[in-house]
Amino acid sequence: MEISVSPLIKYFLMQGVPFETIALLLMLPIIATFIAFLRQVIGIKAFGVYTPLIITFAFLATNGIKYGIIIFLAVIVSGMLMRFVLKPFRLLYLPRVAIMLSVVAIAILFMLALGGSARRTGLASVSIFPILIMITLVEKFVTVQIEKGNRTALILTLETLVISIIGYYIASWEPLIRLLVEMPWVVLLTIPIDILLGKWTGLRLGEYWRFRKIIKNL
Repeated sequence: MEISVSPLIKYFLMQGVPFETIALLLMLPIIATFIAFLRQVIGIKAFGVYTPLIITFAFLATNGIKYGIIIFLAVIVSGMLMRFVLKPFRLLYLPRVAIMLSVVAIAILFMLALGGSARRTGLASVSIFPILIMITLVEKFVTVQIEKGNRTALILTLETLVISIIGYYIASWEPLIRLLVEMPWVVLLTIPIDILLGKWTGLRLGEYWRFRKIIKNL
């Protein structure tokens, strides 16, 4: 199906900007606003706004979301294992993270090779860009583990994964992509929405559930 594009998008295309890049950059404010809504109104914390946002785009860069999820989980599991392995050595934070990143990178490399030997060519041919993005998640995960414990780190990781998966389906939804390239000014509507979210002072929906017994007794 042909997509009619606005004159502004045509101008970008004439200047040599790839269509995929234009579509993703226009999609970024939509996904960021969606994540802000989940945090401010629903109460899903995840690893901030930036981390689930870049994981979403990493999923888009993999050969199918299933491979993105596999790499995501492999990064987290190998990062957790390395933290327990390195714990007795009592290393300083930065050298420890450097070792963990190195081991996780090697583990992912072997996993890609394993995918190739199992004729999972989509997994073996995943580009370095999404892999690097998800490997950087290790540092965020370890920081939360140290400061708030394993349970909180796992909950935030799960929330990040869920948000990123939903973001992936939003960003790859063809009617929305068509709308953005036909009327790119639509992304400007995210600004007043973000302002309203920034003024949000009520309880989050998750807090209504968390404090339901207290609220019921009021």
